[in-house]
Amino acid sequence: MSKMKFKTEVNQLLDLLIHSLYSHPEIFLRELISNSSDALDKIKYLTLTDASFKDYKLDPRVDIELDEKDHKTMIIRDSGIGMNKEDLVDSLGTIARSGTKNFLSQLSGDAKKDSSLIGQFGVGFYSIFMVADKVDVISRKAGEDTAWKWTSDGKQGFSIDEAERETAGTTVILHLNEQGREMDSKWEIENIVKKYSNHIAFPIYLHYEKTEWEGEGDDRKDKKVPTIEQVNSASALWRRSKKEISDEEYTEFYKSSFGSYDEPMLRIHTKAEGTLEYSTLFFIPEKAPMDLYQADYKSGVKLYVKRVFITDDDKELIPSYLRFVRGIIDSEDLPLNISRELLQKNKVLASIKKASTKKILGELKTLSEDKEKYTAFIEQYNRPLKEGVYSDYENKTELLELVRFKSTKEEGWVSLKEYRDRMGADQKAIYYIAGDKESILRSSPLLQDYKKKDIEVLILDDEIDEIVMPMVGPYEEMPLKAVNKSGASDDLKSDEDKKKEEDLKPLAEKIKSALGDAVKEVKISTRLHDVSSCIVADENDPSAQIQQMMKAMGQGDMPAPKPILEVNPDHDVVKKLAETSDKDLESDISWILLDQALLIEGAEIEDRKAFAERMNRLISKGL
Repeated sequence: MSKMKFKTEVNQLLDLLIHSLYSHPEIFLRELISNSSDALDKIKYLTLTDASFKDYKLDPRVDIELDEKDHKTMIIRDSGIGMNKEDLVDSLGTIARSGTKNFLSQLSGDAKKDSSLIGQFGVGFYSIFMVADKVDVISRKAGEDTAWKWTSDGKQGFSIDEAERETAGTTVILHLNEQGREMDSKWEIENIVKKYSNHIAFPIYLHYEKTEWEGEGDDRKDKKVPTIEQVNSASALWRRSKKEISDEEYTEFYKSSFGSYDEPMLRIHTKAEGTLEYSTLFFIPEKAPMDLYQADYKSGVKLYVKRVFITDDDKELIPSYLRFVRGIIDSEDLPLNISRELLQKNKVLASIKKASTKKILGELKTLSEDKEKYTAFIEQYNRPLKEGVYSDYENKTELLELVRFKSTKEEGWVSLKEYRDRMGADQKAIYYIAGDKESILRSSPLLQDYKKKDIEVLILDDEIDEIVMPMVGPYEEMPLKAVNKSGASDDLKSDEDKKKEEDLKPLAEKIKSALGDAVKEVKISTRLHDVSSCIVADENDPSAQIQQMMKAMGQGDMPAPKPILEVNPDHDVVKKLAETSDKDLESDISWILLDQALLIEGAEIEDRKAFAERMNRLISKGL
């Protein structure tokens, strides 16, 4: 016998699952049936594509055996691909995918009651310990002779021994606790199966004792007759007509197939006939998957060929920016034995991917007509759509209609079209300000002139924005300009402003002389009103946010470009600087103008000690 301990994180997880997280203990059966369905999909695929399994006798089914007399055990058995010793340790002894620590970090406060996290992290098997004091898993892997038995009480660890099983597949024996015994009835289990697993593509049989009556009158007696009954429809929902499927059936299928505890935000069901024949059924989750921004995210789309499961681990089935989509692609035109390498180059699949992408974006466009529902979508998936603007040139126009932005004119989210429709006739560009904090951007002195002239500015506080926006190009023949880049202010200048800036060039040169190489340039600015100075980036230089991203990617050795300092000639501090001939005072004021501009933008001051000393000198002179 091999005895092993659970990892520390698994112990914490089991305690949460049993005592805090699951509010519906019947979920355990859905999780076990889902696992059996996956195992059946895999062995079915092997029998069709692997020559060594050519003569394999496949009888795909799931069996549930009840103990309605003593209510001590419940057995769930399948004829799937099965597991060997290593598989049992990897699958049931640890939680490898997504990281258990990451999962546990999500379970703070009210999140402990959020069962949707379970499906997002794929830890549903452990729900069995809500209804069982002990669990035995007996499994034999297809193509192998030895069976193995995994046993655990869900507390400290588990043991693995050699066992007996006549055929490949897995048997789960639940030694029921008090809560589990309450569910050990034909009526209860049948309702759970129909609720969660009715559309599993394989038959689910329920073994129970049916009561039959013999005799009449006082001589009438009941007799228990062993009965086996199929309790699910075992049909591929996506192959049926939309008219035949109720909202409840779609929701049940989504929850059981994709491990969700929430209803989908949107579903898209398509059947294509003609040159290519295929069916697709896509869902958009109400909440973004936990691994949405992880490089090793799990694909949410399953590929079938003629109802035969092929893969759920191919990220090429749908564009990466739509990785939040869950669904099914079932093709009539692909070969069953297609390899992963051939999938990536297959013209049929490329056509399906292209058409599916168009369909999803089209449905999102329709959804956007309902502002409340679309706001809920944007709160979850705005950033992936922006990734699409950057990466999917073919669909860029459609994606630009779908992405949303914050704005100085309106609460909530606005589209580029809404901004364009509100523009004044003499406005020369669509303006935006980009950075990493919304509060800092909204209080930026760079917005003062735009507010005074009643010009809307988009607030872009997502780290991806500064990469995406240069890729947008003109929108409806209108260029997009960043107000925190040096060239944007030229649009707002009058002839009088330009003359004033030209006349005060000596002042700018005086400040540049004091600051030296600390700045790229000093400009007199007529767009500032309440503040003395601000910093902007040269149009051709990467912003501070881009520099931080490059540094995070290991490309931070390049020298950071110097900022451009803009000063307000009408501010008292700048006027004092223009009047003085004291070189020390000129230097102190010039450096204070730069440092306070950096602070306003949320940037770091290189020499804080020198900043404090300059401030103290100026305060002393004032006193």
